Amino acid sequence: MTQTPLRIISLIPSATEIVCSLGLEESLVGRSHECDFPPTVKALPVCTAPKFNPEGSSGEIHQRVSDLLTSALSVYRVDVAMLEALQPTHIITQAQCEVCAVSLGDVEAAVAQLTQGQPQLISLSPNRLADVWDDIYRTGVTLLGETGRVQVESVLAGLKQRVQICCDRTTNLPAPTVACIEWTEPLMAAGNWVPELVALAGGKSLFGQVGQHSPWMSWDDLIAADPEVIVIMPCGYNLAVTRRESAALIAHPQWSSLKAVQTGRVYLTDGNQYFNRPGPRLVDSLEILAEIFHPDRAAYGYRGQGWQPFHSENN
Repeated sequence: MTQTPLRIISLIPSATEIVCSLGLEESLVGRSHECDFPPTVKALPVCTAPKFNPEGSSGEIHQRVSDLLTSALSVYRVDVAMLEALQPTHIITQAQCEVCAVSLGDVEAAVAQLTQGQPQLISLSPNRLADVWDDIYRTGVTLLGETGRVQVESVLAGLKQRVQICCDRTTNLPAPTVACIEWTEPLMAAGNWVPELVALAGGKSLFGQVGQHSPWMSWDDLIAADPEVIVIMPCGYNLAVTRRESAALIAHPQWSSLKAVQTGRVYLTDGNQYFNRPGPRLVDSLEILAEIFHPDRAAYGYRGQGWQPFHSENN
């Protein structure tokens, strides 16, 4: 029996990276508007778009998204005509955060309108590192079948080995207290897998709980905790935009009183490419944190690309 060729549409960047890590990039036929890694996927047709203007400050974007969610179930739209034209065998989406990407409900509603075929939906919902491993395994076996199980397990073994190597480099070292900031205006701490990554990298996370959604935080909370290290990783922002949006932090009258600011241990990261994507590059994110916390023991070479110090002239 001839097997139907895979035609995969990925509607979330982390899923695109998972598909590519499994050696299936050539089977991708469509992507979300945010899927951009590896760079070659940017040539694929785009199947989603935001319903809001994504340009502006953190505060402005927060307000637009909040306003939209009061009157709509989703902040993104799915291009049903494009799905129809691409005739996918599989569509990968997520049920983790309606603000991050199109939701499972959005995709189910779009697929219900298709007249040619019914693609199989794969929905990812990771909250911690183990969930990411499970998503990679489930996606791989779904797409490759039982014959691909060894290949999937090999990919996972490589990722887990890198995690272990990083942990070995930072074990038994003094663990700095860390605040990871996922949004600057209003303040939000990083949750889900980030506190877990902080611990694995040899730090002690002060905000956010492993496996739980990112919580809002107050300036009083941040000042009272007075972390030794602050890592700024806004969702969806690259290094340049993160630097721009850090102005909201600098403007606060008590910013300069924080221990991390006074000792020069504030760092900007590319949250969009790393920390906010629960796929294979969460291991890169772990290595970035280890490099920040313990540079003498964990020099991976991400500085300048994945992170940079928050220079004193910005304080």
